[in-house]
Amino acid sequence: MSFLYEHELPSAEHLKEILPVSPELATIRKNRVERIKQVLSGDYERFLLIIGPCSADNEEAVVDYACRLAKVQEKVADKILIIPRVYTNKPRTTGAGYKGMMHQPDPTGKPNAFEGIKAIRHMHIRVLQETGMTAADEMLYPDNHPYLDDVLGYVAVGARSVENQQHRLTSSGVDIPVGMKNGTSGDISIMFNAIKAAQSGHDFVYRRYEVSSSGNLYAHAVLRGGSDSMGRSIPNYHFEDLQYIAQKYQDLNLKNPAIIIDTNHSNSGKKYDQQPRIASEVLHSMNYDPLLKKMIKGFMIESYIEPGNQKIGDNLIYGKSITDPCLGWRETEKMIYDIADKL
Repeated sequence: MSFLYEHELPSAEHLKEILPVSPELATIRKNRVERIKQVLSGDYERFLLIIGPCSADNEEAVVDYACRLAKVQEKVADKILIIPRVYTNKPRTTGAGYKGMMHQPDPTGKPNAFEGIKAIRHMHIRVLQETGMTAADEMLYPDNHPYLDDVLGYVAVGARSVENQQHRLTSSGVDIPVGMKNGTSGDISIMFNAIKAAQSGHDFVYRRYEVSSSGNLYAHAVLRGGSDSMGRSIPNYHFEDLQYIAQKYQDLNLKNPAIIIDTNHSNSGKKYDQQPRIASEVLHSMNYDPLLKKMIKGFMIESYIEPGNQKIGDNLIYGKSITDPCLGWRETEKMIYDIADKL
C-alpha cells in the first residue's frame, strides 16, 4: 500500500532545451493552428480529418504513416485539412494493458516514463518537421501538456476524462483547439458542460502554481457514440441524432459551435471497417440539412498502415495497431478521396 518512486521526470523546460523546436517549425505550427481554428469558426472552408492510429506505438511507422498522409493532403488541399493522430497515451478502462508510448517507449519492454516523455516529444517533432502538419494527441494527463505544447495542433479530451474538472480547466488555458468527447454513456450534457467550462476563464491550481486562464473559444464537440445499461453500443451519428445535437448546441449559444464525428468507437460498435460507411452517411446528412452542413466540421478516424490489430509480442507487424483495430492504408487513402468527392 505505497508508491515506489521510479524516476523523476525532466521538467518541460529542460526537455525543450534537449529537444528544441526551430523558429521555422514554430512558424509552421503557428500557421497550421490558426488554420484549424479558422475551420472551426467557419472562416476557412475546409473539412478536418483527424486521422491516424489508435495509439502511436512505433516512431518509424508513425512518421511513415504521417508522410503518406502529407502526400494525400497535397491532393485534397482545396477541401480537406488533415491533422495526423499521434496519440501517445492510451486510456485503459481497468488500468491493465499497454498505456502508450509515454509509459512504454518499447511496447515489448518495461514501463519507462522517463524515456517515454522524451520519445513522444521526439516523435511529434519529426512528424511536424517531415510533413509540415501539426498533430493531434489526447490529453490523458493534463499536467503533461507542457511537454508538447509547442508542437501540437489539436488535443482531444476522451470520453472517460471529459467529466474531470482538471481536464476542463486545463483545456481553458491551452492555445490550441480542444475536442470534448461525449461521455461513455452517450450523455451529451456532459460534453456540453465540458465545452462551456473550457470556453470560460478560471483560476485554479496547475503544476504547483495558482494560474488564471482566459478561456478557449475553440473547445468543441466530438461525437463518439455511447453504451447502454447492457454495455451495447449506441451510435450518435444518425441523421435524427445529429439534428437534435446540432439544435441543442445552437441553443446553448456557445462560441464557435463545431462538431467532429468519431467514426469508430461506439459509433462503429468497434467494427473499424465500418468507418467509411459511417462517414458516407454523415456526409449525406450534411448535404440534406443546412444546419448540419454548417456545424459538422470533420471526422476523427482510426487508421494505420496495416488493417486490424495484433497482440504485443515478438515479430510485430510493422504499422499494425497493438491496441484497437484500425483501417489499413489502402482503405484509408480511398476513404479520404471519397470524402473529398462528396464535400
